[in-house]
Amino acid sequence: MRYEDFQHIRFEWKEDGVLLATLNRPEVMNATNARLHWELTKVWGVIHDDPNTKVVVVTGAGDRAFSAGGDLSWVEEMVGNPDVVKIVKKEAGDIVYNMLACDKPIISAINGTAVGAGLAVALLADVSLIAEEARITDGHTRLGVAAGDHAAIVWPLLCGVAKAKYYLMTADFIDGREAERLGLVTFCLPRAQLLERALAIAANLARGSQTAIRATKQSMNNWMRMAGPIFDHSLAEEMLCFLGPDAREGLESVRHKRAPKFPSAELPK
Repeated sequence: MRYEDFQHIRFEWKEDGVLLATLNRPEVMNATNARLHWELTKVWGVIHDDPNTKVVVVTGAGDRAFSAGGDLSWVEEMVGNPDVVKIVKKEAGDIVYNMLACDKPIISAINGTAVGAGLAVALLADVSLIAEEARITDGHTRLGVAAGDHAAIVWPLLCGVAKAKYYLMTADFIDGREAERLGLVTFCLPRAQLLERALAIAANLARGSQTAIRATKQSMNNWMRMAGPIFDHSLAEEMLCFLGPDAREGLESVRHKRAPKFPSAELPK
């Protein structure tokens, strides 16, 4: 892959080897379709191998969203379809492990709603900044599937098991201020200051010792690598759920903006 091969990620080069990567489907709040999900598996290797990039800042196009979860038409292809689920399972794992393997520091500027695979990118970044009014949720249990994209590998490290269990089981939304209070993100800022601060942090890292910074990042990432088996299990559980009846009901409830009536929540008759 080369930068020009990406369809839904826009790249802009700044000074000192700073790359701004923008998730670019603003008409659908940068939701992930099959192509963007696949591109999120590939972009980290391209950045890792690029000698002219020292730090990358990731944000979302427009003012509404960083990335508002999976495109519903794409999610519908997964429900009950083991062939599609198999592909998505590999890609979801690749997003996480390829971000961890990328030597270059990754900074997320969470300018709006972040859900699902978009939230995985936002919270797995080495430094994460969020706008005060931005809202995030893992969102999986609302869809009737287990929290598998990224949460099990990083949420307990960021905010502790007690808070992680609550927010992952309920899929409640968290705004930027609360995300910072919980420790899910590095900094919370007014939206107008978000990208400027992210680029300033990136420029500062780009001027530092690249060998030292990259070695520090990789050492810290071993905390998450130790949780790899936990993540792998959560991802497998998520994909199994996509093959069950709750996922169909979850998809329909989201599509029609109504409360779900999950089959698994019904009491025996």
